[in-house]
Amino acid sequence: MSGCGCGCSSSGGGPFSKGKELVEFVYNAHGGTVRDQPISRGPIETECQGCGAVFVLETYVGKCGECGGVHAVAPMNPTAENVQFAGVGYTLP
Repeated sequence: MSGCGCGCSSSGGGPFSKGKELVEFVYNAHGGTVRDQPISRGPIETECQGCGAVFVLETYVGKCGECGGVHAVAPMNPTAENVQFAGVGYTLP
């Protein structure tokens, strides 16, 4: 599924993507303006899907403080169950 439904154009991924595809979608959404915004429903305590450490995702794209693993959650449904992991060794552009 491509696009977030807002009328903006994006290539690849969408808000229902998984893993790296979702991380990259959120990172690039709306010209990059979404990634650093505070999560609308508040920070999400989650477990790093790379190393297992518990950390708090405060913005839509963030990193585990232990291993630097990159995680993201789509703004349309920001819950712990929807946090996605980009994969071991992934770094942000």
